Amino acid sequence: MQSLIKINLLKVVVYAGVQKLDCFVDGCYVECNMFSTGKGKPDKLGVTYSKNGANFCVYARLAQCVKLLFFKNKDDLVASNTFELSSGDNRTAYYWHIFVAGVKPGQLYGFSVTGPYRPHKGTAFAPEKVLLDPYGLLIERGDNFSREAAIGEGSNIAQCLKSVVVDIDDYDWGNDTAPRHSFANTVIYEMHVGGFTRHPSANIDSNKRGTYAGLIEKIPYLKALGINAVELMPVHQFDPSEHHAGLVNYWGYSPLSFFAPHREYSSDKSVLGPINEFRDMVKALHAAGIEVILDVVYNHTAEGDETGPTFSLRGFDNDDYYILSADGQHYMNFSGCGNTLNGTHPVVRRMIIDSLHFWVEKMHVDGFRFDLASILSRDEQGVPMLSPPTLRSIDTDPILASVKLIAEAWDAGGLYQVGSLAGQRWREWNGYFRDDVRCFVRGDRGMVNKFAARLISSPDIYGEHHFEPEKSVNFITCHDGFTLNDLVSYNEKHNFANGESNRDGCDHNFSWNHGIEGQTADPQIIQLRRQQIKNMLVITLLSLGTPMILMGDEIAHSQQGNNNGYCQDNPQFWFDWGKIEENSDLLRFTKALIKHRTAVSVNETLRYSLHDIIAQSALKWHGVKVNQPDWSNTSHAIAMESCHPHFSTVSYVIFNFYWEELTFELPASPSGEWLRILDTALPPGEDIYIDGDKKEWVSHEYIAAPRSVIVLIG
Repeated sequence: MQSLIKINLLKVVVYAGVQKLDCFVDGCYVECNMFSTGKGKPDKLGVTYSKNGANFCVYARLAQCVKLLFFKNKDDLVASNTFELSSGDNRTAYYWHIFVAGVKPGQLYGFSVTGPYRPHKGTAFAPEKVLLDPYGLLIERGDNFSREAAIGEGSNIAQCLKSVVVDIDDYDWGNDTAPRHSFANTVIYEMHVGGFTRHPSANIDSNKRGTYAGLIEKIPYLKALGINAVELMPVHQFDPSEHHAGLVNYWGYSPLSFFAPHREYSSDKSVLGPINEFRDMVKALHAAGIEVILDVVYNHTAEGDETGPTFSLRGFDNDDYYILSADGQHYMNFSGCGNTLNGTHPVVRRMIIDSLHFWVEKMHVDGFRFDLASILSRDEQGVPMLSPPTLRSIDTDPILASVKLIAEAWDAGGLYQVGSLAGQRWREWNGYFRDDVRCFVRGDRGMVNKFAARLISSPDIYGEHHFEPEKSVNFITCHDGFTLNDLVSYNEKHNFANGESNRDGCDHNFSWNHGIEGQTADPQIIQLRRQQIKNMLVITLLSLGTPMILMGDEIAHSQQGNNNGYCQDNPQFWFDWGKIEENSDLLRFTKALIKHRTAVSVNETLRYSLHDIIAQSALKWHGVKVNQPDWSNTSHAIAMESCHPHFSTVSYVIFNFYWEELTFELPASPSGEWLRILDTALPPGEDIYIDGDKKEWVSHEYIAAPRSVIVLIG
């Protein structure tokens, strides 16, 4: 008979700290006690879970009314419970808080916030919108979710995103230990969690493709490749439906939360599944000696400009969380994505620091790469500062002292701070390395001096500050731009599939198609392109600094000339495991190259500045004649002889990017002869020395083929 009882919920009210439901059961009025509530505390933002319940706390400086909404299921059309917080009992200064007894992990919730309507002063309260907790640790997206419902006027309660209560300490880390590789001993592999295993050729269970669990299954591949750090493109929860042309947000550079792992990357579809599956992945990578670096986006959010949706921060305190125009009605757009986070504001700065602490302490990550980090140099009006407090705070934070900090030291507003970003501990993506190496390799005039500087960790940029050489993170390709294969196959970008008439993406790629745009059957062009790929891998992995390579470059992955695949979640942009056999020669070369890079571990207790290393390495530059380098604008070749202060081995490297072969006179080797380690012009199997191969010795001279790199050791 109980299953036949009909309950019609009318409303939820709060009486003396006990929530009661006014409802009819078979036509009779009853009172149902659901949750008891208390004042709560303002000492910690977000949800603080305990066995007795949970404390909820949010920052809403100008709010006049705050309501906490509970939902039973992700697709609920209305809230199952509503708690209206008292401005007397549940507010302390700028913080609204409430303790709700009986709450369990997995409880779905959101907020409604009412405040003054002052569009001329930047306030944007929208009490009809359900807001995510800025500190929420998980987000649930129902099947009825609508981004459009969060835009403009009207309620989105039937189509909203929902935060999830999490018991963050309910996880067994076992004997997990961070690898803690020094930058000097690190080789970074930039990768996309979804794209790495989403391709059907991944040969894993379909439910694990494109997930944290799928990445775990491919750890043996990463281990065999030789890298020891993965830099994961954004794993903070984002909205995949965000794209104007009906495509998707594939890259994830528009966070909904700075705390929640992306749910769609989890094979565990339970409400609490993503947070533990992410930690399983971290633990498994650590067991393999691989560090986890997160690409974090603390410069803007998914709320976009004034025409965008209200998901969270905008509805709590628009003026504090974002940099606004002088009239308060528009968003400053130094990110190129519609809005700019007000990273200098004390509340936002604390949120960023709290987020970093969370990922280190609770999720055990090993470092961060800061997307458009220069935005954090701007003040609350967007003006660059000499000593920005947020960057300084991160740089000096004791909890972050043992993790890697890497900056993309520029922004979309024209600020370019490579070599000048505030803070000593920051390492930087070296955009000069990327551009100057590309230009020299394709044969541009007047590049030999710049190229030589990039090989030795850019002393023209970093040397005078006495930074360590690993200050420079050396890369030629990354997610943003051409793949290495496309860099040697296309003169122009081909982004029409993105739905923006090929206007999006960078126009200055410094690429070269070697005679034919795109794919070709010409064997000579194919051979030269492959040789150029090897050249750039050698330069990246053997230059002084911290090397980073892009997922798929080791198997000649192509995006068919698209240099901005942010909205392309399809097989053309995923890692194609079927290409491994087809490109086994390039994969073999890359593995051997990384092994040569990491064969001798640098003593991590010795700290040398770039200036000291150059001074002690007996560095000499040569041309086709010993001690006669050609630094002229018409030069396309240079040779470098050096002895690293950590080791006794002398190396001699020839870079011939002239279009004809050149005969290089060799200096005397300490052992009388030079052992050839690699020659990118030689056929597969002979192009790089692997233990057990026949040793090839040279003594007086070496004929360098056109557009080739040769490494000799004595």
